[in-house]
Amino acid sequence: MARIFWVEDQFYWIDKFTEILEGGEFDARPNVLVVCKFTETAMQRIAQMDREQGPDIAILDANMNGQEQAGLSISGTLNRKWPGLPVIFLSEHNGAAIERDALTYECVRDFISKHQKNVEEVLCWRIKAVLRQSALQGDVSHAVSAKVIRSGELKIDLDSWEAYWCDVKLMNPDNVRRPLAPMPRKVLHCLVVRSPRPVTTDQVADFLGLDSFSDASYRQHIKTLRRSLDAVEGGQGSFINKCRSGLGVVSQGEHNAYLWKPC
Repeated sequence: MARIFWVEDQFYWIDKFTEILEGGEFDARPNVLVVCKFTETAMQRIAQMDREQGPDIAILDANMNGQEQAGLSISGTLNRKWPGLPVIFLSEHNGAAIERDALTYECVRDFISKHQKNVEEVLCWRIKAVLRQSALQGDVSHAVSAKVIRSGELKIDLDSWEAYWCDVKLMNPDNVRRPLAPMPRKVLHCLVVRSPRPVTTDQVADFLGLDSFSDASYRQHIKTLRRSLDAVEGGQGSFINKCRSGLGVVSQGEHNAYLWKPC
């Protein structure tokens, strides 16, 4: 059974695709389709849904109710509640800019134009492909559960928001009696969820719901993260050397971007 969360603001498209999404043979059981027509309704529904009974996949329009960033905003909200949830954009609006923004954002896996030939068939087989990829990643990549994210030796508890490296709690590198501050932990969460994609300053700000976030602040939190992880390994620079060699918290150079690479 595929649990599908769909946000679409036009009744024409709801009528066109509802039967397909409800009856598509994504596995051997009936699908469960939740449809929201307004961005605000979608946000409320996400807040009300049980964390442990989230959707398997989300399908979002890009531009809804006159809001050009509506799809991206909903994608961010979904991803904060269900890290790793695969998202497909199904949109009337296509082109290099909007597709680029979607496919470099959060966990958007695909972008489908509603006006392309055989769109119903295309939508079904791409949903199957995304769900299959998501299942495979759940087996061989970092594990995401309702309460814990794991990636290699890293663990983030989504109830307490504490982070652990090699089962040791990450602490403030300038005061080992205090836990690592919340903001570096939130940045780490964003990097792990978006792995293996690099995250720019604007993307991490949007993920965290911040109105502003400077390159300098991002770099400082990255530096703090690396030092905290390094302290678990003895504080002699071993983890920082891993980062320089392309593992851990890795700099991408261009556009002040960083990514998490399990080590």
